[in-house]
Order: sequence, then C-alpha cells, then structure tokens
Amino acid sequence: MSEESKNNNLGLMLKELLKNRSLSMRKLSQLTDIDTATISRIINGKRKANPEHLQKFAECLKVPMSDLFIAAGYPIEQNQEMDQSDIHTSIDSIQNFLESSNLYDKTFSIVSVEQELAKYKQYTQTEEGKETILNKFEEKLQKVGSIGPFISNLKEMYEKFRLNKGTAVELALIGSALIYFILPVDVIPDYIFPVGYLDDAIAVKLVLNLLTRTDA
Repeated sequence: MSEESKNNNLGLMLKELLKNRSLSMRKLSQLTDIDTATISRIINGKRKANPEHLQKFAECLKVPMSDLFIAAGYPIEQNQEMDQSDIHTSIDSIQNFLESSNLYDKTFSIVSVEQELAKYKQYTQTEEGKETILNKFEEKLQKVGSIGPFISNLKEMYEKFRLNKGTAVELALIGSALIYFILPVDVIPDYIFPVGYLDDAIAVKLVLNLLTRTDA
C-alpha cells in the first residue's frame, strides 16, 4: 500500500469521526492543541500523522489508539510478535526498534522500569493511587483496545486489587503494575508503536515474578 493511500485511510477515518461527533477541524485543533492547517493536511493525505498526533486524536475522539495507528500504516502487529515472556529478548527488541526508528532518543533499560514500579508501589498505597486505579483502569483499556497478551494478566490483577484479594505487599505490587499501565507517559510513551506497550508488558512480567517469590 502506498504512503498516500495509508494517509488517506487515516483521513477518511478522521473525517467520519468528526462528522459523527459534530466536530470541525478548528474545534479538533482547539481540543488537541494541533494546528488546524496540520490537521487539514493529515486528513487530506498530504502529511503523515506522527505518533503524538495520533495519541491526541485518540484521546479527543475516544477511539482506541490501535485503530488510528492501523489506519495511519504503523506496523502495530509487531507488538504481538515480540515475546513478552522473555524479558531480555523483549528489551533487545525495544532497543533495536528505538535506535532504528528515530522516534525516541532515550535508552531503555530494565532498571528504569523497576524504578518506576518502585515509585508506583508507594503511590498505590495512597487513597489517590487507589482511586486512580479503580477509576481509570477500564477507561485506559478502552483507549488501548486489546493490544498485547499481557492485557489478560492486567485484568486479573485489577480484579484482585478491586476485591482486595491478597496481602498488603501483594496488592502494592499489583497496584504498581496497574498504575504503570494506566499512566500514558512511562519509560516509553504509549504512542511509540509497536513498542509503546511492550515496556508495560515487561512491567507486568516483573511484578508477576515478584508475586511468585512472595508466594514461595
């Protein structure tokens, strides 16, 4: 499929979404803080939308990011092909993609994920942290769609957290993975496809490993 055709697929989808929501391009510009001329070029297939544009469109128009990324021609199917069960393989895949794509200029490491999880582990024990999980988890699921096999793990974690099934230590660990998933800007921003959710999958795997140790 040509680049122009891919851009046009996105343009047609955006036109339909705007029509269904009775929104003008000018209003979409105000809501997303993206210049009206830029939106017009994207819709008319004269400019390729970057991942940050798509994230803002998805949030404003309340559609799964995966739908817009597919329409824009981004290869999100690679996200399914990477093996989240092997953390080291996944880390290599992430770093290789980031270096070759020029979408993100920071180095990814497992330490950075562990540091975020440790921070969120404390946050999840506060009332604000608990409310964030209970009020925002389902909303984030709808935005994401069903990207990644780790989603089923997150759903199980959420039910345990919601029903308070587990020790204080276990619930804090589970909460850290849920917060990591809910917040859009973690170690790798969610809009960096196809690896934007792979670090979330690694976070889930790390927490599952820790939970196994607490059960031992």
